[in-house]
Amino acid sequence: MNVLNADLHCHSTASDGTLQPREVVRRAHANGVDLLALTDHDELLGLPEAAGAAAELGLRFVPGVEISVSWLDQTLHVVGLGIDPSNEALIAGLAQVRGGRDGRAERIAVELERIGIRGALAGALRYAGNPSLVSRAHFARYLVEIGISKNVHDVFLHYLARGKPGYVEHVWATLEEAMGWIKGAGGLAVIAHPGRYRLSQAEMDILFDRFRDLGGDAIEVSCGAHDGGQVLAFARLARKFGLMASRASDFHGPEDSPIDLGRAPPLPPDLTPVWTHLT
Repeated sequence: MNVLNADLHCHSTASDGTLQPREVVRRAHANGVDLLALTDHDELLGLPEAAGAAAELGLRFVPGVEISVSWLDQTLHVVGLGIDPSNEALIAGLAQVRGGRDGRAERIAVELERIGIRGALAGALRYAGNPSLVSRAHFARYLVEIGISKNVHDVFLHYLARGKPGYVEHVWATLEEAMGWIKGAGGLAVIAHPGRYRLSQAEMDILFDRFRDLGGDAIEVSCGAHDGGQVLAFARLARKFGLMASRASDFHGPEDSPIDLGRAPPLPPDLTPVWTHLT
């Protein structure tokens, strides 16, 4: 089952992707993806369109979401796979998380204006397919547009990452809340792209120990953010904590993502793929 071309983490215009949900599905199908999960940030809006497009193409589709979590003064992301999009507690929880995004976007714009970058909020909104969910990626696209940086990655590196001029602290859901919403909606919980977090080995062990105790299911071992060494490192952590492994591109758009849909490296063959437990 490890040879299945599964892509279990990607984004559409319902959050900070650049393609409509149906376009994401069509691109995945054209790339030979066998199993796809759309996992927009804190939002379920794109799932009906994506599911319909997948049904038309005969592509196996999994409803998903990526929840923003605050943990040890960092922002982590937990992916929920196979969730029930009609679950009331999940819907209410995600609405609560999204509710803080407007204020954060306004604060980011203020911080960017301090260093002479004006009109950033209006610019970011032009890139937001969902105006209720303005993210750092939308600001990044605007800064590329006006020539501040050459690409989105460069914007994050110099303007929107922790300690940079446009970075704004924000409190998201707790790990316990996110896990409760995912498990309550019948989903499997996956720690997304752990290689992106600035955690020591001891902190990483604490995170996965707590995640497992809360009913966590898998680690995103193979993804667009991980190099070969990180794939091996997080495979070791999956074995250590008895967790399954996920594979994903974390695709946001043709111009924004390091790898395309369905192009993540294969999982190490001894790991249990999370998709073996998806119905």
